[in-house]
Amino acid sequence: MTNTASSKRIFNLVLGGVMVAMATVLGFIKLYDAPYGGSITVCSMLPILFFGYRCGLKWGLGAGFVNSVLQLLLGMSALKGVSAGVLVGSIFLDYLIAFTVLGLAGMFRGKIKNDALAFTLGSLVAMLLRYLCSFLSGWLLWVDVVEDAGYMQEVIGAYIPALSGLTGNTLAIVYSLVYNGVYMIPEIILTCVVGFLLVQFAGNQILDKKDQ
Repeated sequence: MTNTASSKRIFNLVLGGVMVAMATVLGFIKLYDAPYGGSITVCSMLPILFFGYRCGLKWGLGAGFVNSVLQLLLGMSALKGVSAGVLVGSIFLDYLIAFTVLGLAGMFRGKIKNDALAFTLGSLVAMLLRYLCSFLSGWLLWVDVVEDAGYMQEVIGAYIPALSGLTGNTLAIVYSLVYNGVYMIPEIILTCVVGFLLVQFAGNQILDKKDQ
């Protein structure tokens, strides 16, 4: 039993490293870059989501945290020149928490019989939590950095014209929802579709069902 547990631990460590590396590489393949940070990538969250589902919440959160640190190191240039408060808040909301929660993708495994559905729902919740982090960051931190109500109204007007006349705190809230939604929502949908199809048609290989 000890050897088996040790072998499984080593396997999970190696697989986790591979998934983090894959997520990092996919993060460089961008379909869209938002002007104040954020992008639509080619399913860069999927490797961490798969790992979290296959290996469990503890391992998933660990891999998510390692991925978050790498993303922080790669994105440090975007934090130059900001205040200490924005810097600390952004480190947690835009990176450490936002990417770590992706490890929660396995929350419905064993609770929902169909793996493809369980994985997709868990991934959806995990990615919506990342979206929540980005929304809170945009509303509480970065909206003061933008300091351009006209630009915020322009962004909102491009997607929800009826709300383009908003001002004050309401403008900041809606702007953050829209701005972060522009890149997060398409990627969430793409990742859910691709993830569902992969688990549905290649679940035995991806999840190594013979060992379950």
